[in-house]
Amino acid sequence: MEDTFIEKYKVTTSVSLKNIETKEVIKKADKKLNDVSKDLGKLQDTMYAHGKYAVLVCLQGMDTSGKDSLIREVFKEFNARGVVVHSFKVPTELELKHDYLWRHYIALPARGKFGVFNRTHYENVLVTRVHPGYILGENIPTVNSVDAINDAFWDARFEQINNFEKHIADNGTIIFKFFLNLSKEEQKNRLLRRLDKQEKNWKFSPGDLKERKLWDAYQVCYEDAINRTSKPHAPWFTIPADDKDSARYIVAKIMYDTLKKYTDIQEPELDDDIKANIEMYKEQLKSE
Repeated sequence: MEDTFIEKYKVTTSVSLKNIETKEVIKKADKKLNDVSKDLGKLQDTMYAHGKYAVLVCLQGMDTSGKDSLIREVFKEFNARGVVVHSFKVPTELELKHDYLWRHYIALPARGKFGVFNRTHYENVLVTRVHPGYILGENIPTVNSVDAINDAFWDARFEQINNFEKHIADNGTIIFKFFLNLSKEEQKNRLLRRLDKQEKNWKFSPGDLKERKLWDAYQVCYEDAINRTSKPHAPWFTIPADDKDSARYIVAKIMYDTLKKYTDIQEPELDDDIKANIEMYKEQLKSE
């Protein structure tokens, strides 16, 4: 049953996003999420003690797809020390002095922790592909004009991303990549809510509307990126995102069901000497 749930959303063959549903309503998804979130929190405590695996959670999706609220709800039962969230914005001056993967590499989670990338290294084959002029800001020696950003350039970049993920997976990082698959109609509704509700106004930017006009171009780029980079060690999952409660539950459930398969994740055994003297240590404390 668990494998069926995981396989339903995992990308294992070439996908066409226009043929994938953007809405799925799961009954009592909010209650189910609460239960799974608690289980994930307990599992993370065990992983922290075990100290051999890290978990990288990559969230991608169009504006308003629900990334921020998903992070808040899915990880609410975690010990604060067990999860670190990074929201990658426009590269800083320092970041642009390094290769495009540098800022992502140094933000990777330590063993025993979860790291969440809210927007990810895939921005470098999504936003930059829709707006290739951004690449010029990276000051790559072999790229002096937009004309140099050709198919071979993108082929190489996808290979670099695949190699990056293979390297960290081989060294103990469990990778989840979630595409929050939002419909254009639902995005419009969410943008309107941001404008209608004063307390949500701060979330709106006129740039959201400019990017919305490029919806079709982004869908093509997302589809290509997903198909090129969904690998057994770093799979993509397409998550129907029009219903937020259900999307959050699906993401949490996939993570928990997958991690439970790692039967070697156990709390470490106490040293034999300590175990043999537990009663003595108790008496020492009680007799103070």
